[in-house]
Amino acid sequence: MKNSFLSLKKNLQEKIEENPNMELYFFDESRFGTHSKAGRGWFPKGVRTSVSVKLGFKNFYVYSAVNVDTGDDFSFIMPNVDTECINVFLKEMSKNLKDRGAICVMDGAGWHKSKALIVPTNIKIIYLPPYSPELNPVEKLWQYMKSHIIKNKIYDNINDLEDAVCLFIKGFNSELIKKTCSTNHFLC
Repeated sequence: MKNSFLSLKKNLQEKIEENPNMELYFFDESRFGTHSKAGRGWFPKGVRTSVSVKLGFKNFYVYSAVNVDTGDDFSFIMPNVDTECINVFLKEMSKNLKDRGAICVMDGAGWHKSKALIVPTNIKIIYLPPYSPELNPVEKLWQYMKSHIIKNKIYDNINDLEDAVCLFIKGFNSELIKKTCSTNHFLC
């Protein structure tokens, strides 16, 4: 992990020196589905508890880019993880940035490196070292969201889950993002 961290730190420093006016964002996508996720809970001593579960295969993906310094975020719900969806996300993120620019750090998934990937001019991409998701602060956001939205809850259908995820995302604020995705800044 130390070599991965040093490699990422070096790449970030070089890209920031080349683009000093660009903001630093970390990007990832995560699957949300109707399959229940049971977790630990507190129950009265001596009482046998039962936990309902639901098996299901319907799902969708949340794409998010977060700026851990400012707490700014940009999130989209998408039906798949593929080049077409990442292209839509990057296009919309570019519009949202307006005249600002962003360095976007993401993993090396095939659709992130596809020849059909269209990267807007105000976004530069840096790839995480292979097999190092722990270097992406957005992973902490997924854990936080899933522990508050999915754990020990059952949704009757995918639309109810999507509504819960949308409501949760709308509740994001900069302090929540900074706290949840906090990291010792890579350039320290």
